[in-house]
Amino acid sequence: MNFNSHMDVVIRVAAELVNLLTEGEDRGRRYLPPEGDERTAAVAAIVQAAGGREATWEEAAELCFVAAELRGIFEAVGAGAVDDAAAQVNAMLIRTGARPALEQHDGQPWHLHFHSADNTLPNGWAAGCATGLAVVLGGELYDRLGVCTAPRCDRVYVDTSRNGTRRYCSTSCQNRVKTAAFRARLS
Repeated sequence: MNFNSHMDVVIRVAAELVNLLTEGEDRGRRYLPPEGDERTAAVAAIVQAAGGREATWEEAAELCFVAAELRGIFEAVGAGAVDDAAAQVNAMLIRTGARPALEQHDGQPWHLHFHSADNTLPNGWAAGCATGLAVVLGGELYDRLGVCTAPRCDRVYVDTSRNGTRRYCSTSCQNRVKTAAFRARLS
């Protein structure tokens, strides 16, 4: 299941930023986001893999706030509160001044990008991620966004499977749940 090439990228970046930059639990263990140069390098890897430029230390730090906003959207969808998620997306779109632009690059056909009014890296990615999530929430595939349902894990995911039944952030969490269920049946 793909939304379209650019939307897939910004929605994937949204989930990756949330999972990298927000504190919580990951696969049964406490998760603390990286800090300092480690955070900058990790954010740069995500942004550059998506076709963006390298982030500075300050920009990586600002993206922590964006990730917290994005987490709220994933959590609202995961809890079935789509109206709340839509309100949060709308607030991000207004805050960033998201504006559409048709772009053509890397041999791709024309496609829609969204930029922020100030074109800073953090607001640019916030505008793009918010717009991607708005497209998903505005369609019938909003339930493809979620928070891992495994115990002691709160990482987010985007379900791109054909049948739309994903409920875990990773195969590791899925296997943890299945193993626990198997052991419970044996005892």
